[in-house]
Amino acid sequence: MAAFKPEKGMPLEEVKTHRIRITLTSRNLKSLEKVCTDLIMGAKQKELHVTGPVRLPNKNLKITTRKTPCGEGSKTWDRFEMKIHKRVIDLKSPSETVKQITSISIEPGVEVEVTIADSKAVVSTQSTGSFKLFNTTLYKLI
Repeated sequence: MAAFKPEKGMPLEEVKTHRIRITLTSRNLKSLEKVCTDLIMGAKQKELHVTGPVRLPNKNLKITTRKTPCGEGSKTWDRFEMKIHKRVIDLKSPSETVKQITSISIEPGVEVEVTIADSKAVVSTQSTGSFKLFNTTLYKLI
């Protein structure tokens, strides 16, 4: 089936577009925002339909522990907290284009998870930048 551009009138091949969700997770907010802007700029240069970044609520992991290891002495406590920031970017594009967009350098400490909605395949990467393809969805306890 051919589609026509109204301004040029030349037939174009129909390419199947996928709904692609990129989930970014990090403890460092600045590096997370930098990777978000790099992904969005790359997608806009390819003239793709981009939605996001959607800022999801932070996860605050809190641990309260005693300072003394033996239990003797005054009862003093340490409180530790780790915030995990999460962003979601939605794209509509062919899968080959997403491989080109996600080939940017990823900041250390940022986890990137690419989910293609049509095929239920998940591509996941950590701060090392190496992509792995899984046939099932990933479940994370963060």
